[in-house]
Amino acid sequence: IHANMQSIVALRTLDKAASRLIISENGAETLNVGEALVRLKGEFTPHREKVPMYDDELLEKIALLRTPLGRATGGNLAWLKFPGIPVMIGPAEYVKIGFCLLLAKQLAWLYEERHDLKRPPSAIMVGGHTLALCGFYYLISGDMGNALVFLFIFMCMSFAAGFALRWFVLLIGAGVGAVAAAWRFGLVHGYMKNRILTLFDHELDPQGVGWHQGRSLLALGSGGLFGTGFLKGAQTQGPSYALPARHTDFIFSVAGEELGLIGCMLIIVLLALIFARILYIARHAQTTFESNVCVGIAAMLMFQALVNIGMCLYVMPVIGITLPFFSYGGSSIVTLYISMGLVSGVKNRASMKIRALKYE
Repeated sequence: IHANMQSIVALRTLDKAASRLIISENGAETLNVGEALVRLKGEFTPHREKVPMYDDELLEKIALLRTPLGRATGGNLAWLKFPGIPVMIGPAEYVKIGFCLLLAKQLAWLYEERHDLKRPPSAIMVGGHTLALCGFYYLISGDMGNALVFLFIFMCMSFAAGFALRWFVLLIGAGVGAVAAAWRFGLVHGYMKNRILTLFDHELDPQGVGWHQGRSLLALGSGGLFGTGFLKGAQTQGPSYALPARHTDFIFSVAGEELGLIGCMLIIVLLALIFARILYIARHAQTTFESNVCVGIAAMLMFQALVNIGMCLYVMPVIGITLPFFSYGGSSIVTLYISMGLVSGVKNRASMKIRALKYE
């Protein structure tokens, strides 16, 4: 899929800068395969003697954004630019993996060692860690999209682990109250307010904030049932302003115009099958820890897919979330490879255990 996406970008741009990006991404993908294979061999047994409340390495990666290495794009300080490396790196993508592993370790310890997923201390342990990470990342970067990814991962993993429902009710209530207070006292950036308001009034700023999503709807509607044909879309193959971010945030709109409704439905079905397979592996994992890791990865991918498709359909605000396995990217692809390596490792260990039991 990514080879096809790179070909589309190359055909669309035909310049040296795009070629360097494509070569850099191919090199990154080769390294990522190796890293995923190494992780696939690793053991997932958590250290039960002492479970950390947080991981300082995750905070350090985020804090790097406030150093001279930090770069702002699209209003968010969410990228790192290292000398000698031709591409920028998004630390949030790597933090997602570390966050899933740490939260899985905490939940497994609470379930297996403390046998406690109901009392306030347990909720404070995992909930406080999550809220601290989300808040710290948002304050540093201003990137609401990835902060929401962390929160969704936490909710899905905690629910699957068996946390009492009353904690989710309290969390949702507190979240709604916090958002309302932030909106009321001007803590939400003006551009983010406009992105939310334009969802309810498409005529609010069609030439400004609503431009991306307005063009996205036009591209989707132009495709009809079967699309205009590969590389034949009037919007997707036109000037860059015709459909901005067509290779990243709005890749689903490209599929809608060139492959039509049938192509879009096929993408959704393929993604749904991947999510279902990950959850199936989580259900049959050897340990609670491994199961939690798979649930976290599935939650991460599901949230990104739902928000990205919602952005393209003009029902979600534009928050810079890419479509897993389809959008062009560098750091996001690294995360996907590592995630799939971890899930594959869980599956392989479960399969080996089944074979061992069969021959006993």
